[in-house]
Amino acid sequence: MFFNGQTVGKYRILQPLGSGGFGSVYLAEDTWIDKKVAIKVPHKQQIDFTELLKEPRLLASLNHPNIVTMLTTEKQEETFFIVMEYVPGETLDELIAREGALGMDLALDFMCQISNAVDHAHHAGVIHRDIRPGNILISETGLVKITDFGTSRFLEIAAHGTTIIGSPPYMAPEQFNGKAVFASDIYSIGVTMYQMLTGVLPYETPSPADIERLMSGELVTEPRVHNPQIPKPINDIVLKALSPDLTVRYTRAGDLLEELLIARQQGAPQSVKTHKRAIKTDSLEDINSRLRPRNLPEPGFCWQCNKPLHASSDRCPFCGERQ
Repeated sequence: MFFNGQTVGKYRILQPLGSGGFGSVYLAEDTWIDKKVAIKVPHKQQIDFTELLKEPRLLASLNHPNIVTMLTTEKQEETFFIVMEYVPGETLDELIAREGALGMDLALDFMCQISNAVDHAHHAGVIHRDIRPGNILISETGLVKITDFGTSRFLEIAAHGTTIIGSPPYMAPEQFNGKAVFASDIYSIGVTMYQMLTGVLPYETPSPADIERLMSGELVTEPRVHNPQIPKPINDIVLKALSPDLTVRYTRAGDLLEELLIARQQGAPQSVKTHKRAIKTDSLEDINSRLRPRNLPEPGFCWQCNKPLHASSDRCPFCGERQ
């Protein structure tokens, strides 16, 4: 839709970054401030975008270090597009395809960052609907950045509710019935964790004949079958996230994060493999201290509601969120 060197408003298109079901993504330069950005151009342009702007407005409120920031939406030359933070690096999908199962410390760090981001989004009332390694960026410094929050909602509206949204290998059983809930994102995290720890998916893309077995949990084998080095507590966390039963699965990403942090603090052994670039100089304490504050604007204020905290309290007296 755009071409290299084209100027669209204040943005100069540098190169295409990829294309998917939602639309095409371009690397561009904001010529006013000399900053690189990512521009997403939806394939479907014949839609009333007045209604669709409600979702970008909500997504713009997601301010978290592990979520790609939506900067603005614009319409130039009759083309609607979304301007996002540009994250140099690679996708988690590319990393797994190249290296297979990740080292235990690295996988746990990524799991915590992903859970932390999703917990923040869920508190803001936003369901991702399509969490998978292809939508998870790894920056050049090893920071996880989840992208495409709200993209699946866009597709759902564009399809007028007639299309099931998601990527089948990562979809929770209830999504095959057209219902996405907060816990559906946790199931997708579970599949992603499984893939990080083993290098493979827990099952092939489910066919219509497999849906009943998927909903009963029969398709999933324990991660330790593929990687015996996975500690049992981590193995059990992944299986709980992958439970087809919503009463058994984690209901909050924050609960998943808490159990992952506990498992790390208990000293899960490091696997032989390590990643050649990402955060291998950080200690466990450094990583945990970075994760635990989550999205604090500054010390002394609640990460969730931004109200002042009592110096001796570890829970916000206004919204009840643990700090």
